[in-house]
Amino acid sequence: MQKGILGKKLGMTQIFAADGKIIPVTVVEAGPCVVVQKKTAATDGYNAVQVGFDTIREKLVNKPIKGHFAKANIKPARYLREFRLDSIDAMNVGDEIKADIFAEGDLVDVSGISRGKGFAGAIKRWNFHRSFMAHGSKYHRGPGSLGQRSWARVPKGRKLPGHMGSEKVTVQGLRIVRVDGDRNLILIKGAVPGAKGSLITVRDSVKAAKAR
Repeated sequence: MQKGILGKKLGMTQIFAADGKIIPVTVVEAGPCVVVQKKTAATDGYNAVQVGFDTIREKLVNKPIKGHFAKANIKPARYLREFRLDSIDAMNVGDEIKADIFAEGDLVDVSGISRGKGFAGAIKRWNFHRSFMAHGSKYHRGPGSLGQRSWARVPKGRKLPGHMGSEKVTVQGLRIVRVDGDRNLILIKGAVPGAKGSLITVRDSVKAAKAR
Protein backbone atom coordinates (compact mmCIF):
# COMPACT_ATOMS: atom_id res chain seq x y z
CA MET A 1 0.00 0.00 0.00
CA GLN A 2 1.23 3.49 -0.87
CA LYS A 3 -1.05 5.72 1.23
CA GLY A 4 -4.00 5.76 3.60
CA ILE A 5 -5.92 8.11 5.86
CA LEU A 6 -8.50 8.07 8.64
CA GLY A 7 -11.70 10.03 8.32
CA LYS A 8 -15.24 10.56 9.54
CA LYS A 9 -18.32 9.75 7.48
CA LEU A 10 -20.45 12.89 7.16
CA GLY A 11 -23.24 11.49 5.00
CA MET A 12 -24.35 11.16 1.38
CA THR A 13 -25.27 13.71 -1.25
CA GLN A 14 -25.07 14.06 -5.02
CA ILE A 15 -23.06 16.20 -7.43
CA PHE A 16 -23.24 16.94 -11.13
CA ALA A 17 -20.52 15.71 -13.47
CA ALA A 18 -19.24 17.78 -16.38
CA ASP A 19 -21.64 16.01 -18.77
CA GLY A 20 -24.63 16.79 -16.51
CA LYS A 21 -25.02 13.32 -15.01
CA ILE A 22 -25.84 13.05 -11.31
CA ILE A 23 -23.28 11.13 -9.23
CA PRO A 24 -24.23 9.85 -5.74
CA VAL A 25 -21.31 10.43 -3.38
CA THR A 26 -20.37 9.88 0.25
CA VAL A 27 -18.68 12.85 1.93
CA VAL A 28 -15.77 11.88 4.19
CA GLU A 29 -13.90 14.31 6.42
CA ALA A 30 -10.43 12.85 5.84
CA GLY A 31 -7.83 13.94 8.37
CA PRO A 32 -5.83 15.79 9.24
CA CYS A 33 -4.01 12.82 10.79
CA VAL A 34 -0.75 13.06 12.70
CA VAL A 35 2.05 10.48 12.55
CA VAL A 36 2.50 9.26 16.14
CA GLN A 37 4.99 6.43 15.60
CA LYS A 38 7.11 4.85 12.87
CA LYS A 39 7.69 1.11 12.76
CA THR A 40 10.53 -0.28 10.66
CA ALA A 41 11.48 -3.75 9.50
CA ALA A 42 14.69 -3.54 11.53
CA THR A 43 12.97 -2.89 14.87
CA ASP A 44 9.43 -4.25 14.44
CA GLY A 45 9.66 -6.67 11.53
CA TYR A 46 7.57 -4.56 9.12
CA ASN A 47 7.20 -1.01 7.83
CA ALA A 48 4.23 0.96 9.15
CA VAL A 49 3.16 4.32 10.52
CA GLN A 50 0.81 4.81 13.44
CA VAL A 51 -1.48 7.80 12.99
CA GLY A 52 -3.84 9.67 15.29
CA PHE A 53 -7.10 11.32 14.25
CA ASP A 54 -9.60 13.64 15.98
CA THR A 55 -7.92 15.30 18.99
CA ILE A 56 -9.58 14.98 22.41
CA ARG A 57 -9.02 16.27 25.95
CA GLU A 58 -6.22 14.64 27.96
CA LYS A 59 -8.60 13.68 30.79
CA LEU A 60 -10.34 11.27 28.39
CA VAL A 61 -7.15 9.25 27.78
CA ASN A 62 -5.64 6.72 30.19
CA LYS A 63 -2.04 7.03 31.42
CA PRO A 64 -0.35 4.51 29.07
CA ILE A 65 -1.89 6.10 25.97
CA LYS A 66 -1.19 9.59 27.32
CA GLY A 67 2.49 8.64 27.75
CA HIS A 68 2.56 7.24 24.22
CA PHE A 69 1.41 10.59 22.80
CA ALA A 70 3.68 12.55 25.15
CA LYS A 71 6.70 10.62 23.87
CA ALA A 72 5.89 11.86 20.36
CA ASN A 73 5.10 15.37 21.71
CA ILE A 74 1.62 15.19 20.16
CA LYS A 75 -1.81 15.98 21.60
CA PRO A 76 -3.91 12.88 22.37
CA ALA A 77 -6.21 11.68 19.61
CA ARG A 78 -9.52 9.83 19.79
CA TYR A 79 -8.49 7.23 17.20
CA LEU A 80 -5.12 5.53 16.81
CA ARG A 81 -4.61 3.27 13.81
CA GLU A 82 -1.72 1.74 11.88
CA PHE A 83 -1.00 1.68 8.14
CA ARG A 84 1.49 -0.76 6.63
CA LEU A 85 3.22 1.10 3.82
CA ASP A 86 5.72 0.08 1.16
CA SER A 87 8.08 2.88 2.25
CA ILE A 88 8.06 5.19 5.28
CA ASP A 89 11.35 6.99 4.65
CA ALA A 90 9.64 10.25 3.69
CA MET A 91 7.46 10.31 6.83
CA ASN A 92 8.45 11.45 10.31
CA VAL A 93 6.77 11.62 13.70
CA GLY A 94 4.66 14.75 13.88
CA ASP A 95 3.97 14.97 10.12
CA GLU A 96 0.39 15.68 9.07
CA ILE A 97 -1.50 13.56 6.56
CA LYS A 98 -4.27 15.47 4.82
CA ALA A 99 -6.96 14.71 2.26
CA ASP A 100 -4.84 16.03 -0.61
CA ILE A 101 -2.71 12.85 -0.60
CA PHE A 102 -5.52 11.51 -2.80
CA ALA A 103 -6.59 12.94 -6.15
CA GLU A 104 -9.69 12.87 -8.29
CA GLY A 105 -10.03 9.55 -10.10
CA ASP A 106 -8.07 7.47 -7.55
CA LEU A 107 -9.45 4.03 -6.69
CA VAL A 108 -9.66 3.32 -2.96
CA ASP A 109 -10.79 0.65 -0.52
CA VAL A 110 -12.97 2.00 2.30
CA SER A 111 -13.41 0.21 5.65
CA GLY A 112 -15.80 0.93 8.49
CA ILE A 113 -18.04 -0.63 11.12
CA SER A 114 -21.44 -1.37 9.61
CA ARG A 115 -24.60 -0.10 11.26
CA GLY A 116 -25.87 -2.42 13.98
CA LYS A 117 -29.38 -3.79 13.40
CA GLY A 118 -29.91 -5.74 16.60
CA PHE A 119 -31.15 -9.32 16.81
CA ALA A 120 -32.42 -10.61 13.46
CA GLY A 121 -33.93 -13.86 12.28
CA ALA A 122 -32.42 -16.14 9.66
CA ILE A 123 -34.55 -14.72 6.82
CA LYS A 124 -33.42 -11.12 7.36
CA ARG A 125 -29.85 -11.97 8.39
CA TRP A 126 -29.00 -14.65 5.83
CA ASN A 127 -31.68 -14.21 3.11
CA PHE A 128 -33.30 -17.57 3.83
CA HIS A 129 -36.59 -18.44 2.11
CA ARG A 130 -39.83 -18.74 4.03
CA SER A 131 -41.50 -22.09 4.44
CA PHE A 132 -45.09 -22.73 3.36
CA MET A 133 -47.47 -20.08 4.68
CA ALA A 134 -50.48 -22.41 4.80
CA HIS A 135 -52.27 -22.82 8.12
CA GLY A 136 -51.25 -26.44 8.43
CA SER A 137 -47.53 -25.79 8.04
CA LYS A 138 -46.88 -24.36 11.55
CA TYR A 139 -43.30 -23.58 10.47
CA HIS A 140 -42.94 -20.33 8.54
CA ARG A 141 -39.80 -18.29 9.33
CA GLY A 142 -37.63 -20.74 11.22
CA PRO A 143 -33.97 -21.55 10.33
CA GLY A 144 -34.68 -25.14 9.30
CA SER A 145 -32.97 -28.38 10.27
CA LEU A 146 -29.82 -27.93 12.38
CA GLY A 147 -28.00 -31.24 12.01
CA GLN A 148 -28.24 -35.03 11.67
CA ARG A 149 -29.59 -37.67 14.05
CA SER A 150 -26.22 -39.38 14.27
CA TRP A 151 -24.40 -36.14 15.11
CA ALA A 152 -26.22 -34.56 18.04
CA ARG A 153 -24.80 -31.06 17.88
CA VAL A 154 -25.00 -27.95 15.73
CA PRO A 155 -22.14 -27.82 13.15
CA LYS A 156 -19.79 -24.88 13.45
CA GLY A 157 -20.62 -22.00 11.10
CA ARG A 158 -24.32 -22.83 10.86
CA LYS A 159 -26.31 -19.78 9.72
CA LEU A 160 -28.72 -18.99 12.54
CA PRO A 161 -30.58 -16.00 14.00
CA GLY A 162 -28.35 -13.58 15.90
CA HIS A 163 -26.82 -10.11 16.09
CA MET A 164 -26.85 -8.47 12.66
CA GLY A 165 -24.45 -5.73 11.56
CA SER A 166 -21.93 -3.87 13.73
CA GLU A 167 -18.96 -5.61 12.07
CA LYS A 168 -16.02 -4.48 9.99
CA VAL A 169 -16.89 -4.14 6.30
CA THR A 170 -14.58 -3.18 3.43
CA VAL A 171 -15.86 -1.95 0.07
CA GLN A 172 -13.22 -2.23 -2.65
CA GLY A 173 -12.58 -0.26 -5.82
CA LEU A 174 -14.52 2.92 -5.07
CA ARG A 175 -13.60 5.99 -7.12
CA ILE A 176 -12.79 9.40 -5.66
CA VAL A 177 -14.90 12.00 -7.47
CA ARG A 178 -13.61 15.17 -5.82
CA VAL A 179 -11.05 16.28 -3.21
CA ASP A 180 -11.43 19.51 -1.22
CA GLY A 181 -8.01 20.05 0.33
CA ASP A 182 -8.96 23.29 2.08
CA ARG A 183 -11.74 21.63 4.09
CA ASN A 184 -10.18 18.13 4.17
CA LEU A 185 -13.14 16.55 2.39
CA ILE A 186 -13.13 13.57 0.04
CA LEU A 187 -16.17 12.77 -2.11
CA ILE A 188 -16.33 9.05 -2.90
CA LYS A 189 -18.71 7.64 -5.50
CA GLY A 190 -21.31 5.33 -3.99
CA ALA A 191 -22.00 4.24 -0.43
CA VAL A 192 -19.45 3.35 2.23
CA PRO A 193 -20.04 1.29 5.40
CA GLY A 194 -20.87 2.87 8.74
CA ALA A 195 -23.26 5.35 10.29
CA LYS A 196 -22.91 9.13 10.09
CA GLY A 197 -20.07 10.31 12.30
CA SER A 198 -18.35 6.90 12.40
CA LEU A 199 -14.67 6.25 11.74
CA ILE A 200 -13.73 5.45 8.14
CA THR A 201 -10.42 4.13 6.81
CA VAL A 202 -9.50 5.04 3.22
CA ARG A 203 -6.65 3.14 1.56
CA ASP A 204 -5.21 2.62 -1.90
CA SER A 205 -7.22 0.01 -3.79
CA VAL A 206 -5.57 -3.41 -3.53
CA LYS A 207 -6.95 -4.60 -6.87
CA ALA A 208 -5.89 -1.43 -8.66
CA ALA A 209 -2.37 -1.83 -7.30
CA LYS A 210 -2.20 -5.42 -8.61
CA ALA A 211 -3.46 -4.28 -12.01
CA ARG A 212 -0.51 -1.91 -12.31
